[in-house]
Amino acid sequence: MQFRSLLAGSAMLALLAGCAAGPTDQREDAGMTASQVNYQGTLPCRNCDGIDLDVTMIGEEMSAPEERTFTLNATYRNHPQTPPDENYAGNWEVLTGTPSDPDATVYELTPNGDGQIYYFQRISERTLELIDPERRRFENGEMLQLQRQ
Repeated sequence: MQFRSLLAGSAMLALLAGCAAGPTDQREDAGMTASQVNYQGTLPCRNCDGIDLDVTMIGEEMSAPEERTFTLNATYRNHPQTPPDENYAGNWEVLTGTPSDPDATVYELTPNGDGQIYYFQRISERTLELIDPERRRFENGEMLQLQRQ
């Protein structure tokens, strides 16, 4: 099952169940530079124990567009069909505002080639949250959060 299909299902599950640090941080982490940050988390999954996401963003918000790149890796936990890991790479943009917060920072990750665009809202210096393409947060959005490593 493709990650984008499972992502849509996970988003719907999050809605039904409920019916970032920015890359400009100048701190150095072990193996990470100020222009490379890594976020990890586990999204809900209807048919498995979760989808582990690992997102690495390279570049800074003020960098030239071609210097802002990302990788996104998705691994399924105990899925009955044992789908392969999914790996995407592309460029990211900084968007400002959501319907509920005109000052919110949103990262738009656009994979090279096939693949859907992903939107993550920066919740705090250490947390990103997957949001929908209309830049709206899902109910139970905490289930869709990634933490800076």
